[in-house]
Amino acid sequence: MAARQTIPRPARWVRAASPVWRPDIDLAGLTGRPPVTPLGSNAALDLVHEALIDTSRSADGVVQPRPSAVLVALSDTLPGQSGVHVLVTRRASHLRFHAGEVSFPGGRLEVGETPVQAALREAFEEVALDPTTVAVHGELPHQRTLSSASSIVPVVASVAEPRPLTASPDEVDDAYWVPVSTLIAPGVHHRELWKRDSHPWPIDFFELADDIIWGATARMLVALLARGE
Repeated sequence: MAARQTIPRPARWVRAASPVWRPDIDLAGLTGRPPVTPLGSNAALDLVHEALIDTSRSADGVVQPRPSAVLVALSDTLPGQSGVHVLVTRRASHLRFHAGEVSFPGGRLEVGETPVQAALREAFEEVALDPTTVAVHGELPHQRTLSSASSIVPVVASVAEPRPLTASPDEVDDAYWVPVSTLIAPGVHHRELWKRDSHPWPIDFFELADDIIWGATARMLVALLARGE
């Protein structure tokens, strides 16, 4: 599947040190804790609460422009599975930007929408994720993409009762849940420094068994999972 992606690696790049994963990511010890909210996954909540930030306003209190949003959906209640999983999609191969790449459900904000509304709407349109099963908890640091010049708000949420996903062929080719234990396993992540305008630009990669998560999506995962990132 990873062969469908086009990774525009420049001629000049070097390997960089990978981040240190947060010490509280101990999936075996996250079960059996009191519920934080009536709707949501306990382990998923424990995983995200320290990574969330308040980025809704600038220093002068003016709401920042937010042209796009994605849903970083986590669950530890997948049927037949254990541990926390994160939902990703494979963007349709016919799309103009980021064709075939692994990403989170999301897209441009419509007129009058908040980032949360946009993220939930896009997740429903792309993979039929029922918004009534989703509990939103906050945002990760906002991201920018170079090729499509997008400013992205990552909205973090937990899914209490995940139902079968249905990928919309107009937008995504596939949708699936990735175990967090796989993402933080030794050798899965690596970081490269790409030279752009004489400046090194860090690019993160998660190399799965049959796929690659990289770019803005990988940066969001690092923001969620790494210590001090």
